[in-house]
Amino acid sequence: MELESVRMNIPEDANIIVGQTHFIKTAEDIYEALVNTAPASRFAVAFNEASGPCLVRAEGNDEELKKAAIENALAIGAGHVFVVMLRNAFPINVMERILGCPEVCGIYCATANPLEVLVAKTKQGRGVIGVVDGSPPKGVEAEEDIQKRKQVLRSLGYKL
Repeated sequence: MELESVRMNIPEDANIIVGQTHFIKTAEDIYEALVNTAPASRFAVAFNEASGPCLVRAEGNDEELKKAAIENALAIGAGHVFVVMLRNAFPINVMERILGCPEVCGIYCATANPLEVLVAKTKQGRGVIGVVDGSPPKGVEAEEDIQKRKQVLRSLGYKL
């Protein structure tokens, strides 16, 4: 088995969601989940088929994000993996709906941070074994940091 770290390309002002699924209708179902949950968002989803023609299936309402989703899905190269690129909404706004798609097995990460996907390569193919999301901790928050965190949440409208 070989291990590889695959750096994701995240366009400016975008978030990425990487997950596992199991059926060809994933691209359309996630498209519908996104457009029905955050209709003002710009997004794309790419899904790596794991049998038959083994194509990358893609849908979206933004060509730049669609290109990035396809590029990232191809770079991961693992079957039944999906990549969502998202703008004008946060992953927290759409993850519950994505997880509600019957074919979605789980989500590895949702972030705007620099992201590496850890991929194992075997004789059969490739599989995601984890992610490296952002940077390691630099310390523990102090009272001033707590106040800044609370202010950010309120400025985004997530708290009163």
